Amino acid sequence: MDPFVCFPSATPAEILLAITETGHPYACVASAAEAEATEMERSEFGWSGAVVVGTENLTEALAVCRSLRKRESPVSPLLLVLNAEQLDQLSLREDLFDDFVLTPLRVPELTTRITTLLVRQGRGSDEEVLECGPLQINLTTYQAAVSGKVLDLTYMEYELLRFLASHPTKVFTRETLLSRVWGYEYYGGARTVDVHIRRLRAKLGESHAQLIQTVRSVGYRFGTQGWTPK
Repeated sequence: MDPFVCFPSATPAEILLAITETGHPYACVASAAEAEATEMERSEFGWSGAVVVGTENLTEALAVCRSLRKRESPVSPLLLVLNAEQLDQLSLREDLFDDFVLTPLRVPELTTRITTLLVRQGRGSDEEVLECGPLQINLTTYQAAVSGKVLDLTYMEYELLRFLASHPTKVFTRETLLSRVWGYEYYGGARTVDVHIRRLRAKLGESHAQLIQTVRSVGYRFGTQGWTPK
């Protein structure tokens, strides 16, 4: 694979690790001119993408983004890293990047953001991903994320979310969920399902908790509006 270009030369280790986890090499540069020169030296087909950090000098970082985007073959995907206080400086500059992520940096979130951007361009791996708006469930890595932020799920919470999302609109009783998700040998009561549903909704957040719907006197189903398999 061709490498990602990273700015600045002292790119945070979390970013480099996230890029490595996507299977791509990387090269760190101190300027747009160095990115151009390094690309000529190290890459046969060009950069696979870019991660530009603007936390120290957003003006310079945006100049690097502009240089990478205005060339004959624009670099994409391009992920911009910044602080929450810098958000108001992005107005009318959305064409300079594909997505942004705020500090503090977390490797799982960065990996998910980069992977999602590559998948959207048809350049991802063979991983199977289910998407519903901002929710992504990676069936290969056993991760779920909302707006690129990886959810801190237990194994059974992930399995319950995956099972419901894999059978959209279908209503499951608590007993069926116990047998299909926990297994036929599990002797826990139906309350186990209710507890896990409550925890899942809390971790999905108030804006997305309605993805798991309660069907009174029956059980639960997954809300499917906007759901498409990837």
